[in-house]
Amino acid sequence: MSQISAAVVKELRDRTDMPMMKCKAALEKAGGDIEKAILVLREEGGKFLASDKGARETAEGRIGAFSDDKTAGALVEMRCESPTVVKNDRFIDLANELARQVALNTPASVDDLLTQKLIAEPARTVKDRIADVVGLIRENMRPARFVRLEGITGEYVHHDGTLGVLIQVKGETADPALLRDICAHVAALNPAYAVASEVPTDVAERERALAKKQAEEAAAGKPGAVVEKIAEGKYKTWLGENVLVDQPMANQMKYPKKSVGDLLKAAKIEVVKFVRYKVGGQG
Repeated sequence: MSQISAAVVKELRDRTDMPMMKCKAALEKAGGDIEKAILVLREEGGKFLASDKGARETAEGRIGAFSDDKTAGALVEMRCESPTVVKNDRFIDLANELARQVALNTPASVDDLLTQKLIAEPARTVKDRIADVVGLIRENMRPARFVRLEGITGEYVHHDGTLGVLIQVKGETADPALLRDICAHVAALNPAYAVASEVPTDVAERERALAKKQAEEAAAGKPGAVVEKIAEGKYKTWLGENVLVDQPMANQMKYPKKSVGDLLKAAKIEVVKFVRYKVGGQG
């Protein structure tokens, strides 16, 4: 076999981000063929996943998101080993690609997702795609969970990747920028409910009773109508702290004196559901 030139090694390095020595070794195995050398590196990624190293703890991660506005959207929590990988473009692209896979191919579970054929490359599976990135970064990674919502959806992922929100609305159409802003609001304020009707009866009764007690103490000796009005105001304040549509928009610079409900009404859409994912958490 002819000697592997430095130029060919550099080309493989530029295409894969792998160390120069690994690129040279892969080219030697592949007889100098770059495409075959890439397959060698991919195979090594698969072997990494199958080894003890593939069982190393994945305590870090980021949220991948996808929405096609009209059909479906998804969030995927991808886990990895170190904080530096969370910022790696290859890992970010992988997380978002898997969110698209979930939205468009509707897997039943994480295991089902791993065995699905890639949308962009049907000859290969999702597991193969993950192995590619593992082979390049040399760190264990895996999808931990995902959620999929159908219909008109919007999404947002915080700049550090650790927090993501997916929202589902109903109506004729919706502005993706508005849905993104509402998702960013959910990320920041973390409301407990989308609409007041979702508040459990026992919780609503408890909060109304508390509001009435506080009103009676604050307006002792005042007419009953005054007490009731104060109590209702306190309950509405509680709703504004816990129910999405009753909350003032977090970005008041962009939406002064507007609640989330105001914006939804003006856009002629209604919120159906939202999901908030935080890496390593429940919401």
